[in-house]
Amino acid sequence: MNVAFGEDDIQDPWYPMGDGNMLDVLHAGLHATQMMGYTEIMNAYRFITHNGARAMHVTDQYGLEVGKPAHLILMASDNFYNALNQRAAVTLSIHAGRIISETQPATTQLFI
Repeated sequence: MNVAFGEDDIQDPWYPMGDGNMLDVLHAGLHATQMMGYTEIMNAYRFITHNGARAMHVTDQYGLEVGKPAHLILMASDNFYNALNQRAAVTLSIHAGRIISETQPATTQLFI
């Protein structure tokens, strides 16, 4: 069974707080499904990437291979768990191989 998380309401009357940030959707989904194990969280990116593409029948354009369109984001984090937990900044957004947004990340230190 393919399970994917998504969002279709971006600043509209049904969900005025929607901003298209799939990390927020994933964060809420993990809480709702109580998927709190480290390995589950580290693999949860698939719900908003691979599984989402499969649910939308996006096959020939999806994946990292020469000749496919480059649609991706880079985040200021050392791994996905930290990116999700710390709401890591998207430092680079690329659409069709072209940089459409770039942000210099803030420096954060966590002392726990």
